[in-house]
Amino acid sequence: MQSSKPNKKVGRRDFLRILGSGAGAAATVSAPLAGQAAAATKSTDERKKSRYQENSPEVLTYYRVNRYPKK
Repeated sequence: MQSSKPNKKVGRRDFLRILGSGAGAAATVSAPLAGQAAAATKSTDERKKSRYQENSPEVLTYYRVNRYPKK
């Protein structure tokens, strides 16, 4: 007697391939949407402003700690 149920066995590699392609498609779709939202919130002046401040405490500490030894 043969079973009337079709054999729908999915191999491990096929399962992982399907799972990976679904994750890749989701990342591809969501990436452009996230980039547009972040870019739209900043004005042109805010994007062009200088962020390096040479007299900030962090920068002064960096150069104080990382001085070259005197020879």
